[in-house]
Amino acid sequence: MGAEITCPWGSHLPRLQARTWIEPVVASTQVAGSLYDAGLLLVVKASFGALDSSNHSTSPAPRGSLEDQQQRAISNFYIIYNLVVGLTPLLSAYGLGWLSDRYHRKISICASLLGFLLSRLALLLKVLLDWPVAVLYGAAALNGFCGGFSAFWSGVMALGSLGSSEGRRSVRLLLIDLILGLAGFCGSMASGHLFNQMAGHAGKGLVLTACSVGCATFALLYSLLVLKVPEPVAKASEELPTVDTVCGTVGTYRTLDPDQLEKQSVVEHLPPPGKMKPPKTTIALLFVGAILYDLAVVGTVDVMHLFVLREPLSWNQVQVGYGMASGYTIFITSFLGVLVFSRFFQDTTMIMIGMVSFASGALLLAFVKETYMFYIARAVMLFALIPITTIRSAMSKLISGSSYGKVFVILQLSLALTGVVTSTVYNKIYQLTMDKFVGTCFVLSSFISFLAIVPIGIVAYKQVPWSQYGHKTEK
Repeated sequence: MGAEITCPWGSHLPRLQARTWIEPVVASTQVAGSLYDAGLLLVVKASFGALDSSNHSTSPAPRGSLEDQQQRAISNFYIIYNLVVGLTPLLSAYGLGWLSDRYHRKISICASLLGFLLSRLALLLKVLLDWPVAVLYGAAALNGFCGGFSAFWSGVMALGSLGSSEGRRSVRLLLIDLILGLAGFCGSMASGHLFNQMAGHAGKGLVLTACSVGCATFALLYSLLVLKVPEPVAKASEELPTVDTVCGTVGTYRTLDPDQLEKQSVVEHLPPPGKMKPPKTTIALLFVGAILYDLAVVGTVDVMHLFVLREPLSWNQVQVGYGMASGYTIFITSFLGVLVFSRFFQDTTMIMIGMVSFASGALLLAFVKETYMFYIARAVMLFALIPITTIRSAMSKLISGSSYGKVFVILQLSLALTGVVTSTVYNKIYQLTMDKFVGTCFVLSSFISFLAIVPIGIVAYKQVPWSQYGHKTEK
């Protein structure tokens, strides 16, 4: 039985057993994932670079021509790879979510971690045995058949939601995202250095991929042998009146929480029926906003990895690792942003702040010419994680605990399917425009991100009566 530890965010928060914490699994999985992502990009780049040099050994082509050919080869690889990664979980993730709801909450997590381990092992064997890059498609398919990230993250969100009250769930889920970001930052910072640890073409990437396999193995063993499923926490209506106050975040997500409306009815009469909007309408609008925003983010991230390898930046392995690490700092700044903004703004306002932050940074990214300009653009995106995390937390309060696995996996699969389509389209657009204006994809992402504000704005407009009523009852 694990030692009981009191959470520092309030005396009323239930004591959690250390073995119910999902954070060690999230941290080790994300370190493995960040090492794998950097290793995959660098290994694929090295493989296509070797092919280009052998093809042009007799009649060398201009540097620009070789660079463009390598960029197209890497882009084409990622089109197929992302299609496999995004589509194969559709066959298994929902089934794993259903099994988790019906039998055991750890099923989706453990199955997906097995797939993670096998895919990272395949990259290690590719480096060791110099296999063709096409083998990685099979590894991605195997990962997807085991549930992929969709099954893993839906399982993580389900465990995080079960172990927290509705009033504190937003902070709980953001803490999990924060751990994800810190782990990804550490892994990415180390990736470039680990890639170059062994001399020689055959040895490059060996230490990096071996570390990724080690972290993935730890995550799987920990989830199987140590992790315990937490007992569900009582609903907000059964808790103390101060349930909404966490670290000063008074009323966070209250306007999207039907249980809070029920609790308020004890004090006063409910508002007129015409003022109460059906939860399905709110869910649908939040869903549309999440899809549009995810489309913009996925497109930018996919193209960004190619963008930094070519002129004018032409980054090396260490710089690629640092660049990936800069993306994970968003998890930290978004977490701090929510803690501050939730004191003054409604949920929809925080979502729109995050969308504006990302859209502005993407627009600046389109005109980057120097490395310092890249980091300025990334700094502008400091609140880019707030929208999806806030939307996911809000949705969790409109469904019952017994449906977490299925609903979370449907949302995650929808985002994954959007990512597959987006990756294919953006990579093709990038190939067509990189000789004319390399920042075309970033401008498109900025526009779509601003467009995603529209459904969130409608949610904010429809919730005005709710927020006004909430202020009246808190006298």
